[in-house]
Amino acid sequence: MIYRAFLIKYGEIGLKGKNRHVFENILCEQIRFHLKGLGEFEVLREQGRIFVSCPEQYDYEETVKELGKVFGVTGICPVVVIDTTDWDKITEAVLSYVDSFYTDKNFTFKVEAKRADKRYPVTSPEMCARLGESLLHRFESLSVDVHEPQVRITVEVRNRSYVYSHVIPGPGGMPVGSSGRAMLLLSGGIDSPVAGYMIAKRGVEIEAVYFHAPPYTSERAKQKVVDLAEIISGYTGPITLHVVNFTDIQMYIYEQCPHEQLTIIMRRYMMRIAELLAKKSGCMGLITGESIGQVASQTMQSLNATNAVCTIPVYRPLIAFDKQDIVTIAEKIKTYETSILPYEDCCTIFVAKHPVTKPLLSGIEQSETHLCERIEELVQTALDTIEIIKVGE
Repeated sequence: MIYRAFLIKYGEIGLKGKNRHVFENILCEQIRFHLKGLGEFEVLREQGRIFVSCPEQYDYEETVKELGKVFGVTGICPVVVIDTTDWDKITEAVLSYVDSFYTDKNFTFKVEAKRADKRYPVTSPEMCARLGESLLHRFESLSVDVHEPQVRITVEVRNRSYVYSHVIPGPGGMPVGSSGRAMLLLSGGIDSPVAGYMIAKRGVEIEAVYFHAPPYTSERAKQKVVDLAEIISGYTGPITLHVVNFTDIQMYIYEQCPHEQLTIIMRRYMMRIAELLAKKSGCMGLITGESIGQVASQTMQSLNATNAVCTIPVYRPLIAFDKQDIVTIAEKIKTYETSILPYEDCCTIFVAKHPVTKPLLSGIEQSETHLCERIEELVQTALDTIEIIKVGE
């Protein structure tokens, strides 16, 4: 069966009261963005519903796949559009729909009907009863179950009429762009791409920063991060990726600071630089893929030491996740296979053999005084030489 439209269901947006139309408009824009490369689709808001009208020729599977990446969408319903509100034609269309869509008609069903205009001569309960009767008369193997039906046949009568019974789950959440912007610290690992995905699911627009350390990390390591950003952008929309050359800063810290504190101090300077970029870009926070206790730099004490340099919020959506929880999401969003490619984003020369797991903030700050002579100059040079990569445009 060729569907000429999709009804888009949403969840939380329906609770937004007088601001609901603002979120609906953002959701419509996101749908248009995701479908723009697939054909001339028309996205319409109509009395608390969003409909996607399809062109004559389009790829159904690809269209559903793209709609399934739009945050804010909870359900994708392929609908049969009936260009009339005539009751007899609606009845015949419903019978034809069931006959075409279900080859095996040995199932229980329930009809759910809605009319946008209460002046329509057939009430919603009457529509349900009359359509149910017509279906039972036409297909003797069908039976009604109003409590737990195997199939829910929905009919909506508006300026025209719609019939559907299949709801394809969407990702849920809020449409990207409805909750501000944040800067993602993106590495080549498993965690940070998942963190970006999850924050974007709450409606946050994403920028990203990657700390590159040539020649200790290769161009393949950088390309791996670009590839991860490309995958995430399939959900979030375009991402501006800031590539920071961090080598000189890392070497200076390595030369001047206790080696057991290297990871924490380097992390603190990454956060400082990321915050400067975030403020310049109008971002309202930083995003990291940290999870309590996963590595030495992610203990409560280490996170406290890292947080101390930040003046804007740091969002850690994975903070209480087990590693397997994170891997499961990475596999779902197709970042996992790229993340495990053997191109490290941090050279082992900068990783302490016995990193401190319970650092004292005062001790870290004391060690950083050894950097006073050159660190500001090195940070400024890193900022002045940033490479900007536009991903997913």
